[in-house]
Amino acid sequence: MLASVDVDYRPDATVAACVLFQDWGDAAEAAHFIDRGPPAEAYVPGEFYRRELPALLRVLALAPAPLVTVVIDGYVWLGGEERPGLGAHLYEALGQSVPVIGVAKTTFQSSRVSLPVLRGASQRALLVTAVGMDVQAAAACIQRMHGPSRLPTLLKRADRLCREA
Repeated sequence: MLASVDVDYRPDATVAACVLFQDWGDAAEAAHFIDRGPPAEAYVPGEFYRRELPALLRVLALAPAPLVTVVIDGYVWLGGEERPGLGAHLYEALGQSVPVIGVAKTTFQSSRVSLPVLRGASQRALLVTAVGMDVQAAAACIQRMHGPSRLPTLLKRADRLCREA
């Protein structure tokens, strides 16, 4: 199974969503899971993963099928591969057994390993990074994901589930 995940922060909780799908071109999810956990740790510059990683691990643990790849809203690498971002930390936490693709909407000033991907009619690129797989292959997967707009349908679905839960 493929998974897209996202996290929403609230004063009293952290809500994470995981959307499972079988193929990169799928328009509909196979299943989804939501985890409502304790409030996130305070944000520390350069250590965003500390806020989001616990919630992602909890919601991914709810997925019954083995995961083939996880897509996150964010970066795998901050700069070069010597500076891990959320995706690299998730990859390590999953025992380096599940590739992680990062899909970022905004430019991180020192990211040198992201590939721009244009989708739909948008002229604003998504920035793709990856670990556990080639970044070119990861960008091709994101390009193939369903949806007529910049953001793939099932990545938007994970975001929506978090916010509405």
